[in-house]
Amino acid sequence: MAAPMELRCWGGDWGLPSLHPESLTVMAYAKFSGAPLIVSAINNSWRAPKEEVPVLISEDTVISQPAKILNFLRKQKYNADYELSAKQGADTLAYIALLEEKLLPALLHTFWVEAENYCSVTKPWFASKAAFPLSLYLPGKKSREALNRILLTRGGPPHYSLTEVEAQIYREAKECLNLLSKRLGTSQFFFGNTPTTLDAFVFGFLAPIYKVCFPRVQLQEHLRQLPNLCRFCDDILTCYFRLTVSGHFPAGQDTADANLQKLTQLVNKESNLIEKMDDNLRKSPQHPPRKLTTLKLAAGGEGSSPLNRLSP
Repeated sequence: MAAPMELRCWGGDWGLPSLHPESLTVMAYAKFSGAPLIVSAINNSWRAPKEEVPVLISEDTVISQPAKILNFLRKQKYNADYELSAKQGADTLAYIALLEEKLLPALLHTFWVEAENYCSVTKPWFASKAAFPLSLYLPGKKSREALNRILLTRGGPPHYSLTEVEAQIYREAKECLNLLSKRLGTSQFFFGNTPTTLDAFVFGFLAPIYKVCFPRVQLQEHLRQLPNLCRFCDDILTCYFRLTVSGHFPAGQDTADANLQKLTQLVNKESNLIEKMDDNLRKSPQHPPRKLTTLKLAAGGEGSSPLNRLSP
Protein backbone atom coordinates (compact mmCIF):
# COMPACT_ATOMS: atom_id res chain seq x y z
CA MET A 1 0.00 0.00 0.00
CA ALA A 2 1.35 3.41 -1.03
CA ALA A 3 2.38 5.77 1.74
CA PRO A 4 -0.02 8.66 2.31
CA MET A 5 1.05 11.93 0.70
CA GLU A 6 0.26 15.32 2.20
CA LEU A 7 0.07 18.52 0.16
CA ARG A 8 0.47 21.73 2.12
CA CYS A 9 -0.85 24.74 0.25
CA TRP A 10 -2.76 28.00 0.48
CA GLY A 11 -6.47 27.56 0.98
CA GLY A 12 -9.25 28.73 -1.30
CA ASP A 13 -12.10 31.19 -1.67
CA TRP A 14 -14.36 32.57 -4.38
CA GLY A 15 -15.26 29.06 -5.44
CA LEU A 16 -11.63 27.91 -5.81
CA PRO A 17 -9.90 25.14 -3.85
CA SER A 18 -6.86 27.44 -3.61
CA LEU A 19 -6.03 31.03 -4.59
CA HIS A 20 -2.40 30.14 -5.21
CA PRO A 21 -1.58 29.31 -8.87
CA GLU A 22 1.16 26.79 -8.04
CA SER A 23 -1.02 25.08 -5.44
CA LEU A 24 -3.92 24.92 -7.91
CA THR A 25 -1.64 23.37 -10.51
CA VAL A 26 -0.54 20.54 -8.22
CA MET A 27 -4.07 19.96 -6.91
CA ALA A 28 -5.45 19.74 -10.46
CA TYR A 29 -2.71 17.35 -11.60
CA ALA A 30 -3.37 15.11 -8.61
CA LYS A 31 -7.05 15.01 -9.55
CA PHE A 32 -6.23 14.23 -13.20
CA SER A 33 -3.77 11.44 -12.35
CA GLY A 34 -5.68 9.96 -9.41
CA ALA A 35 -2.94 10.69 -6.88
CA PRO A 36 -4.37 10.29 -3.33
CA LEU A 37 -3.19 13.52 -1.74
CA ILE A 38 -4.25 14.70 1.69
CA VAL A 39 -4.58 18.47 1.27
CA SER A 40 -3.66 20.60 4.29
CA ALA A 41 -4.66 24.18 3.63
CA ILE A 42 -2.85 26.96 5.47
CA ASN A 43 -5.36 28.52 7.82
CA ASN A 44 -4.10 31.07 10.32
CA SER A 45 -0.86 29.14 10.66
CA TRP A 46 2.72 29.92 11.70
CA ARG A 47 3.68 27.60 8.87
CA ALA A 48 2.66 30.12 6.19
CA PRO A 49 5.90 32.10 5.73
CA LYS A 50 8.25 29.25 6.60
CA GLU A 51 7.46 27.08 3.59
CA GLU A 52 7.39 27.98 -0.08
CA VAL A 53 4.06 26.30 -0.81
CA PRO A 54 2.98 24.03 -2.29
CA VAL A 55 4.94 21.39 -0.41
CA LEU A 56 4.46 17.64 -0.82
CA ILE A 57 5.36 15.38 2.10
CA SER A 58 5.62 11.62 1.65
CA GLU A 59 7.22 9.68 4.50
CA ASP A 60 10.64 11.33 4.91
CA THR A 61 10.53 13.07 1.54
CA VAL A 62 9.72 16.79 1.35
CA ILE A 63 9.33 18.35 -2.11
CA SER A 64 8.51 21.90 -3.17
CA GLN A 65 7.99 23.56 -6.56
CA PRO A 66 5.22 22.27 -8.87
CA ALA A 67 7.51 20.75 -11.52
CA LYS A 68 9.41 18.68 -8.91
CA ILE A 69 6.18 17.61 -7.21
CA LEU A 70 4.67 16.48 -10.51
CA ASN A 71 7.84 14.53 -11.38
CA PHE A 72 7.67 12.81 -8.00
CA LEU A 73 4.02 11.86 -8.59
CA ARG A 74 4.92 10.41 -12.00
CA LYS A 75 7.59 8.25 -10.36
CA GLN A 76 4.85 6.99 -8.03
CA LYS A 77 2.90 5.87 -11.16
CA TYR A 78 0.49 8.81 -11.10
CA ASN A 79 1.00 10.02 -14.65
CA ALA A 80 -1.54 12.19 -16.46
CA ASP A 81 0.62 12.29 -19.62
CA TYR A 82 1.09 8.61 -20.44
CA GLU A 83 -0.96 8.88 -23.66
CA LEU A 84 0.91 11.90 -25.03
CA SER A 85 3.24 11.64 -28.00
CA ALA A 86 6.77 13.04 -27.97
CA LYS A 87 5.59 16.10 -29.91
CA GLN A 88 2.76 16.72 -27.46
CA GLY A 89 5.24 16.42 -24.60
CA ALA A 90 7.43 19.05 -26.24
CA ASP A 91 4.39 21.28 -26.80
CA THR A 92 3.56 20.95 -23.10
CA LEU A 93 6.98 22.26 -22.06
CA ALA A 94 6.75 25.11 -24.57
CA TYR A 95 3.32 26.25 -23.37
CA ILE A 96 4.32 26.03 -19.70
CA ALA A 97 7.33 28.25 -20.47
CA LEU A 98 4.99 30.66 -22.27
CA LEU A 99 2.68 30.81 -19.22
CA GLU A 100 5.54 31.56 -16.87
CA GLU A 101 7.07 34.20 -19.16
CA LYS A 102 3.97 36.00 -20.46
CA LEU A 103 1.06 35.37 -18.08
CA LEU A 104 2.67 35.02 -14.65
CA PRO A 105 3.99 38.63 -14.46
CA ALA A 106 0.48 40.03 -15.09
CA LEU A 107 -0.99 37.58 -12.58
CA LEU A 108 1.52 38.69 -9.95
CA HIS A 109 0.84 42.34 -10.75
CA THR A 110 -2.93 41.84 -10.49
CA PHE A 111 -2.67 40.23 -7.04
CA TRP A 112 0.32 41.88 -5.41
CA VAL A 113 1.28 45.14 -7.13
CA GLU A 114 -1.94 46.78 -8.32
CA ALA A 115 -2.58 49.02 -5.29
CA GLU A 116 -6.37 48.84 -5.19
CA ASN A 117 -6.47 45.07 -5.62
CA TYR A 118 -3.73 44.55 -3.05
CA CYS A 119 -5.25 46.78 -0.36
CA SER A 120 -8.87 45.66 -0.72
CA VAL A 121 -8.50 41.95 -1.55
CA THR A 122 -5.05 40.37 -1.53
CA LYS A 123 -3.58 41.84 1.64
CA PRO A 124 -6.57 41.21 3.96
CA TRP A 125 -7.16 37.70 2.57
CA PHE A 126 -3.59 36.45 2.96
CA ALA A 127 -3.18 38.23 6.30
CA SER A 128 -6.19 36.31 7.59
CA LYS A 129 -4.37 33.03 6.89
CA ALA A 130 -1.30 33.83 8.99
CA ALA A 131 -1.09 34.11 12.76
CA PHE A 132 -0.39 37.48 14.38
CA PRO A 133 2.14 39.15 14.13
CA LEU A 134 3.09 37.40 10.89
CA SER A 135 -0.17 38.64 9.40
CA LEU A 136 1.34 42.15 9.50
CA TYR A 137 4.52 41.09 7.73
CA LEU A 138 3.63 38.34 5.26
CA PRO A 139 1.51 40.25 2.67
CA GLY A 140 4.08 43.04 2.37
CA LYS A 141 6.88 40.51 1.94
CA LYS A 142 5.04 38.71 -0.85
CA SER A 143 4.17 42.03 -2.51
CA ARG A 144 7.83 43.07 -2.59
CA GLU A 145 8.86 39.67 -3.93
CA ALA A 146 6.25 39.91 -6.71
CA LEU A 147 7.40 43.38 -7.77
CA ASN A 148 11.06 42.33 -7.74
CA ARG A 149 10.26 39.30 -9.87
CA ILE A 150 8.37 41.43 -12.40
CA LEU A 151 11.16 44.01 -12.62
CA LEU A 152 13.82 41.31 -12.85
CA THR A 153 12.21 39.83 -15.97
CA ARG A 154 10.87 43.04 -17.52
CA GLY A 155 13.43 45.64 -16.53
CA GLY A 156 12.83 48.66 -14.34
CA PRO A 157 13.84 52.25 -13.76
CA PRO A 158 15.83 53.97 -15.16
CA HIS A 159 15.51 51.85 -18.31
CA TYR A 160 11.72 51.59 -18.14
CA SER A 161 9.12 53.40 -16.09
CA LEU A 162 6.77 51.34 -13.94
CA THR A 163 3.90 52.49 -16.14
CA GLU A 164 5.65 51.15 -19.24
CA VAL A 165 6.40 47.87 -17.51
CA GLU A 166 2.76 47.52 -16.47
CA ALA A 167 1.50 48.22 -19.99
CA GLN A 168 3.94 45.70 -21.43
CA ILE A 169 3.12 42.82 -19.09
CA TYR A 170 -0.65 43.19 -19.56
CA ARG A 171 -0.28 43.43 -23.33
CA GLU A 172 1.77 40.22 -23.41
CA ALA A 173 -0.61 38.49 -20.98
CA LYS A 174 -3.59 39.24 -23.21
CA GLU A 175 -1.68 37.93 -26.23
CA CYS A 176 -0.93 34.77 -24.26
CA LEU A 177 -4.62 34.33 -23.39
CA ASN A 178 -5.54 34.75 -27.06
CA LEU A 179 -3.00 32.10 -28.04
CA LEU A 180 -4.28 29.67 -25.40
CA SER A 181 -7.86 30.24 -26.55
CA LYS A 182 -6.91 29.56 -30.16
CA ARG A 183 -4.97 26.42 -29.19
CA LEU A 184 -7.84 25.05 -27.09
CA GLY A 185 -10.48 25.76 -29.73
CA THR A 186 -13.61 23.70 -29.18
CA SER A 187 -11.79 20.82 -27.45
CA GLN A 188 -12.54 19.98 -23.85
CA PHE A 189 -8.84 19.90 -22.96
CA PHE A 190 -5.66 20.92 -24.75
CA PHE A 191 -4.87 17.44 -26.03
CA GLY A 192 -8.35 16.07 -26.55
CA ASN A 193 -10.77 14.61 -24.03
CA THR A 194 -8.26 13.75 -21.28
CA PRO A 195 -6.61 16.38 -19.04
CA THR A 196 -2.81 16.44 -18.84
CA THR A 197 -0.01 18.41 -17.22
CA LEU A 198 -0.63 21.35 -19.56
CA ASP A 199 -4.27 21.51 -18.50
CA ALA A 200 -3.20 21.56 -14.85
CA PHE A 201 -0.82 24.48 -15.42
CA VAL A 202 -3.28 26.47 -17.53
CA PHE A 203 -6.02 25.92 -14.94
CA GLY A 204 -3.69 26.97 -12.12
CA PHE A 205 -2.86 30.23 -13.88
CA LEU A 206 -6.32 31.07 -15.23
CA ALA A 207 -8.67 30.13 -12.40
CA PRO A 208 -7.54 32.88 -9.95
CA ILE A 209 -7.83 35.51 -12.69
CA TYR A 210 -11.25 34.18 -13.62
CA LYS A 211 -12.81 33.82 -10.18
CA VAL A 212 -11.36 36.29 -7.66
CA CYS A 213 -13.42 39.47 -7.31
CA PHE A 214 -11.00 42.37 -7.76
CA PRO A 215 -11.88 46.05 -8.14
CA ARG A 216 -9.35 46.40 -11.00
CA VAL A 217 -10.06 43.62 -13.49
CA GLN A 218 -8.55 44.44 -16.88
CA LEU A 219 -7.02 40.96 -17.25
CA GLN A 220 -10.20 39.30 -15.97
CA GLU A 221 -12.29 41.28 -18.43
CA HIS A 222 -10.14 40.06 -21.31
CA LEU A 223 -10.35 36.45 -20.10
CA ARG A 224 -14.14 36.65 -19.90
CA GLN A 225 -14.18 37.59 -23.59
CA LEU A 226 -12.70 34.14 -24.36
CA PRO A 227 -15.60 31.80 -23.52
CA ASN A 228 -13.77 28.57 -24.28
CA LEU A 229 -11.16 29.33 -21.59
CA CYS A 230 -13.89 30.23 -19.11
CA ARG A 231 -15.72 27.00 -19.94
CA PHE A 232 -12.42 25.14 -19.50
CA CYS A 233 -12.05 26.46 -15.93
CA ASP A 234 -15.70 25.81 -15.09
CA ASP A 235 -15.52 22.22 -16.39
CA ILE A 236 -12.48 21.39 -14.26
CA LEU A 237 -14.01 22.94 -11.14
CA THR A 238 -17.27 21.10 -11.69
CA CYS A 239 -15.91 17.70 -12.75
CA TYR A 240 -12.79 17.39 -10.61
CA PHE A 241 -13.46 19.60 -7.59
CA ARG A 242 -17.25 19.11 -7.41
CA LEU A 243 -18.06 22.81 -7.40
CA THR A 244 -21.65 23.37 -6.40
CA VAL A 245 -24.08 25.85 -7.94
CA SER A 246 -23.54 28.24 -5.03
CA GLY A 247 -19.78 28.22 -5.65
CA HIS A 248 -18.86 26.22 -2.55
CA PHE A 249 -16.89 23.02 -2.29
CA PRO A 250 -18.08 19.81 -0.69
CA ALA A 251 -16.05 20.03 2.48
CA GLY A 252 -19.49 20.12 4.05
CA GLN A 253 -21.37 18.44 1.23
CA ASP A 254 -21.85 15.14 3.01
CA THR A 255 -22.88 16.99 6.16
CA ALA A 256 -25.33 19.13 4.23
CA ASP A 257 -26.84 16.06 2.58
CA ALA A 258 -27.13 14.32 5.94
CA ASN A 259 -28.79 17.37 7.49
CA LEU A 260 -31.21 17.62 4.60
CA GLN A 261 -32.07 13.95 5.01
CA LYS A 262 -32.63 14.44 8.74
CA LEU A 263 -34.82 17.43 8.07
CA THR A 264 -36.89 15.48 5.56
CA GLN A 265 -37.27 12.58 7.98
CA LEU A 266 -38.30 14.92 10.77
CA VAL A 267 -40.89 16.64 8.58
CA ASN A 268 -42.30 13.27 7.52
CA LYS A 269 -42.38 12.09 11.12
CA GLU A 270 -44.20 15.25 12.23
CA SER A 271 -46.65 14.85 9.34
CA ASN A 272 -47.38 11.24 10.23
CA LEU A 273 -47.84 12.16 13.88
CA ILE A 274 -50.34 14.89 13.00
CA GLU A 275 -52.28 12.53 10.72
CA LYS A 276 -52.40 9.86 13.44
CA MET A 277 -53.60 12.37 16.02
CA ASP A 278 -56.25 13.62 13.59
CA ASP A 279 -57.49 10.04 13.05
CA ASN A 280 -57.61 9.41 16.80
CA LEU A 281 -59.67 12.55 17.33
CA ARG A 282 -62.17 11.49 14.66
CA LYS A 283 -62.51 8.03 16.21
CA SER A 284 -63.20 9.45 19.69
CA PRO A 285 -66.36 11.61 19.33
CA GLN A 286 -67.23 11.17 23.03
CA HIS A 287 -64.47 13.59 23.91
CA PRO A 288 -65.37 17.20 23.25
CA PRO A 289 -62.92 19.32 21.28
CA ARG A 290 -60.29 20.93 23.45
CA LYS A 291 -56.87 22.49 23.13
CA LEU A 292 -53.95 20.11 22.91
CA THR A 293 -51.84 21.49 25.72
CA THR A 294 -49.08 19.00 25.02
CA LEU A 295 -48.38 20.76 21.72
CA LYS A 296 -48.29 24.25 23.20
CA LEU A 297 -45.17 26.16 22.19
CA ALA A 298 -42.69 27.03 24.86
CA ALA A 299 -42.06 30.60 25.94
CA GLY A 300 -39.39 30.96 23.26
CA GLY A 301 -42.05 30.95 20.55
CA GLU A 302 -41.45 29.33 17.21
CA GLY A 303 -37.74 29.18 17.86
CA SER A 304 -38.39 26.25 20.23
CA SER A 305 -39.90 24.11 17.49
CA PRO A 306 -37.83 20.99 16.63
CA LEU A 307 -37.79 22.13 13.00
CA ASN A 308 -36.34 25.51 13.95
CA ARG A 309 -33.81 23.96 16.34
CA LEU A 310 -32.41 21.70 13.62
CA SER A 311 -29.15 23.10 12.37
CA PRO A 312 -28.90 23.12 8.58
